[in-house]
Amino acid sequence: MSALPEGYEVTFDPARIDAVAAHAFLSQSYWAEGIPLDTVQRALAGSLTVSVWREGLQVTMARVITYRATFAYLADVYVLEGHEGQGIARTMVAALRAHPELRGLRRWLLFTADAHGVYSKQGFSPLAHPERAMEIVDPEVYSR
Repeated sequence: MSALPEGYEVTFDPARIDAVAAHAFLSQSYWAEGIPLDTVQRALAGSLTVSVWREGLQVTMARVITYRATFAYLADVYVLEGHEGQGIARTMVAALRAHPELRGLRRWLLFTADAHGVYSKQGFSPLAHPERAMEIVDPEVYSR
């Protein structure tokens, strides 16, 4: 796992996760636009979450949905503007992959519209058998 730049701190402490800050970012993101704060809070409560802090500000966050046995879904990875390009998210994802409760999982999954190159460097690849995957999507769920 690569080191964080000076002044940044990574934590898995759920008490330190700033749900309001996460909501502020996620509610404007392409993948969770309009998501309600209470939905973000429930998502965080049901996930293993990591965040990176600098000078009292949560500058990145990611969460993993997992039962800690064979599968993990990486979700809601973000980096605040002004903190990109320093390897912070890469270090955060590496910390998740190395977490004692997540070692030895058979499958990790994520969805991204624009960061395939970033995640391929972390070992992610396109689905080996996309014809086996199915989904139910309700894009209007947060606007109803």
